[in-house]
Amino acid sequence: MTVTAIVYTDAGITTYDDLAAAKAARGTTWIRADDPTPDELAAVRDACGIHPLAVEDVENGVRPKTEEFDTHTFLLVTDARFRSGETTFDQELDTRPVGLFVGEDWLVSLTYDDVHAIGAVREAIDREDARILGRGPDFTAYRVLDRIVDDYFALLDDIEDRIEAIEGEIVDAARSDLLDDINDVRRELLAVRKLLWPTRDAVSGFARGDPPEVRAETEKYYRDVYDHVVQQVDLVETYRDLASSSRDIYLNALSQSTNEVMKRLTVVATIVLPLTFVVGVYGMNFETMPELGWPYAYHATLLGMGLLSLILVWYFREQDWL
Repeated sequence: MTVTAIVYTDAGITTYDDLAAAKAARGTTWIRADDPTPDELAAVRDACGIHPLAVEDVENGVRPKTEEFDTHTFLLVTDARFRSGETTFDQELDTRPVGLFVGEDWLVSLTYDDVHAIGAVREAIDREDARILGRGPDFTAYRVLDRIVDDYFALLDDIEDRIEAIEGEIVDAARSDLLDDINDVRRELLAVRKLLWPTRDAVSGFARGDPPEVRAETEKYYRDVYDHVVQQVDLVETYRDLASSSRDIYLNALSQSTNEVMKRLTVVATIVLPLTFVVGVYGMNFETMPELGWPYAYHATLLGMGLLSLILVWYFREQDWL
């Protein structure tokens, strides 16, 4: 895309082409850099004194963090959403790093992908409430951060729905590939957990008001975001327990089903065993076996084998084995 710069004053919003002039202008400045070219990025760094290593952190998508510099505070967070998997998985967590550089009266947002939170806040400023910028760059950064964190709830809601569906299938009739779905959910929860834990640590500094750019009246908003992240971390741990429980229930159900099959096979083998014994005895072809000369020996043997089978079947039914 491109780099845009707007400045809010009591007279309204003014757009600047010169980044240095925008930063030096009276009011609150927001420089939005969405997928900038190397030349545009260099202009942003020169205008605001942004350290190249901080820019590299955004480019490389390192874990969320907070870092204080002489003239500003750098907050790196991650926008996340599920997308169709490009590998063997049905869906994967798509993460998009967002760099927020909060100065005394200016804010720089740096992204290399389309981030819904930044677009939503900018639309709110353009169409509804330009006073968002008037409340300071720290409050504008809070609005972006709040949108990003709120989107995490959508991820967790999606995972919760999948866990409930899996639990329902386990109770009704477990599919043979249900274990793959359970493992996919556990993998997604692990990815979200790796995202939320450093985000909690990164936001905690702003919630305490550690950066000098965060004013006292804005701390409570960051504390609210911090509470949301803590709640999300708790939900992830709860869902991980549910997913593990679902896996254990599935494996127990599978084991029970296997035991039922083995029990029935054992019943069949038990019924066949005495019949095999009778057939084996009279198949030895000894000449002195008295029953061989009886004209009704064959019919009596079949009748006895049938009665024995019926008695065993009746017994197993009484024991609830059949």
